Amino acid sequence: MPRRLVLATRNPKKRQELEELLALPELELVTLDAFPNALEVDETGDSFAANARLKATLQARQLGEWTLGEDSGLSVDALGGAPGVYSARFAGPEATDEENNRLLLERLAGVPLAERTAFYTCHAAIADPTGTVRAEAVGTCCGRIRTEPAGSGGFGYDPLFEIVEYHRTFGELAPAVKRAISHRARAIRRLKPLLERWLREGTWPSGD
Repeated sequence: MPRRLVLATRNPKKRQELEELLALPELELVTLDAFPNALEVDETGDSFAANARLKATLQARQLGEWTLGEDSGLSVDALGGAPGVYSARFAGPEATDEENNRLLLERLAGVPLAERTAFYTCHAAIADPTGTVRAEAVGTCCGRIRTEPAGSGGFGYDPLFEIVEYHRTFGELAPAVKRAISHRARAIRRLKPLLERWLREGTWPSGD
C-alpha cells in the first residue's frame, strides 16, 4: 500500500516540480489542496530552515500526516543577501512575481553585471504526524541577476536568474535541465534516498 506524503504547498508550479523530483511508485503525493482543514502557516522564521520546519511540523500535526515543508528564495550579494526569506513578499505581502522582479531590478539599477551575483537556497524538512522533524536537507544554486527578464519557464525570479555556465536564465532552461541543477532539486535529491530506503525496507517510522 503506498505511503502518503503531503507537500505543504498550494503553488501549482512548485507542486509540479516536487512531484517530478519525488516520483516513486510506492509514494502517494498530495498537496494542501486535498485538505480543507489545512493551515495557513505564517512564515515567521528568520531563515529558510526555520520556515521549512514551521510548514512541515504545523501542517503535520494539524493533518495527522507525514508532511514535507520547504522554503526557498533568492539572495543577492549586492543587496546584502536580500530578499532572502522575504523573496515571495519582497514587494509586499500580496506581491506578484512580476512586482517582485520589478523591485529587484530597481534595487540593482546601475550595478554592473559582474557584481550581480546571487544564489537560490532551498531548505526541505519532513515531519511525522506528531510534528517531529525526521529529515532535513538544503540545496543551493549560484548564478547572477540579468538586467532584464528572459524566458517564460519556472516561476518567481527564474526569468532574471542566469546560470552563467549555460548563458540562460531558469526561465529559458528546459525543465529537465532545471530539475538537474536547481536548489530545490539538490535539496530533494538529498532526501530522496532516505524515503526510498524507508519504503524499500518497510521501515517508514511510526508517528505514534
